[in-house]
Amino acid sequence: MAELTALESLIEMGFPRGRAEKALALTGNQGIEAAMDWLMEHEDDPDVDEPLATPLGHILGREPTPTEQGGPERPESVVGESKPVLTEEERQEQTKRMLELVAQKQREREEREEREALERERQRRRQGQELSAARQRLQEDEMRRAAEERRREKAEELAARQRVREKIERDKAERAKKYGGHGGSQPCPPTTEPGPVPSSPGKEPPTKREYDQCRIQVRLPDGSSLTQTFRAREQLAAVRLYVELHRGEELGGGQDPVQLLSGFPRRAFSEADMERPLQELGLVPSAVLIVAKKCPG
Repeated sequence: MAELTALESLIEMGFPRGRAEKALALTGNQGIEAAMDWLMEHEDDPDVDEPLATPLGHILGREPTPTEQGGPERPESVVGESKPVLTEEERQEQTKRMLELVAQKQREREEREEREALERERQRRRQGQELSAARQRLQEDEMRRAAEERRREKAEELAARQRVREKIERDKAERAKKYGGHGGSQPCPPTTEPGPVPSSPGKEPPTKREYDQCRIQVRLPDGSSLTQTFRAREQLAAVRLYVELHRGEELGGGQDPVQLLSGFPRRAFSEADMERPLQELGLVPSAVLIVAKKCPG
């Protein structure tokens, strides 16, 4: 079938004449199907409607006429031979086939676009999953660092408590060695002030509530005071050690031992009391102690 029939078929299917001529020319006049493929692929191109500079005869797959070339015209019979006439039935049949081909190309294009849309959605979901996994890994790293920080702080706190306990034990050993007596001078008795005789711990009224902590306020000889919270089961020696570590120079600069006295009832605590818990000494939940210098040995 001649190329002019292909051009007319494309025009009857609704394609603009300029696009149809351009499609046939750029596909090498290989038929309507190739031209339709080109039209479907380039329908959104901005220059799809720009005409080609090629003569019309080359676009339609024939040599230019003498009139198109500027020369003498050829006989009418020669021109007529290049354009066979189609019957109405043939024209309708060809148009039907072309419309079916257009519909098939449209379906193929829709299926391709659907596949591309599905692929884009899969990529979007995959990127979202990767982003969520990265965010979760970041949160897990932060939680792990926070847990390690808490473990480190706890270890440091335990080490500090251990150092305090060791200091108390060394202090006890030094006092035992100093006041234990090895033929030397005997330590003077602790300084006591006159006052009412304190009742023994056994006669103190029982507490109605169990306390885990004890707030101790210590009054120093210069009028200042120290306040600290201790555990109810800690020994009184811990309070004395705290005072000796934080007292001023007027008490001997941290060298001489101190004597602890209770304000009311008036009582001087002995070395034996230093090993007794604060709860047993009746200093829970709070108490006020007075500091006095202890006589050296």
